[in-house]
Amino acid sequence: MMKRSNIRERFAHNLRHLRLARGLTQDAMANLADVDRTYVSSMENCGNAASLDMIAKLAAVLGVDPIALLERKPPPPRK
Repeated sequence: MMKRSNIRERFAHNLRHLRLARGLTQDAMANLADVDRTYVSSMENCGNAASLDMIAKLAAVLGVDPIALLERKPPPPRK
């Protein structure tokens, strides 16, 4: 079983990686996901854990399957 901190770190890494690959700032990502920029920042820094609903929302914004945010190596975002 995966440790909680490991999955948070993986999620944080994948979120940042996919956001940057899409050319989005934290502010732009937050606007598209209808959340505060500080919440995006906190998720990227392992401060907040995202709910399943939030993972689905972020994945939709990034154009990826939600599992991409939890995988060891995320696929590139769809264009």
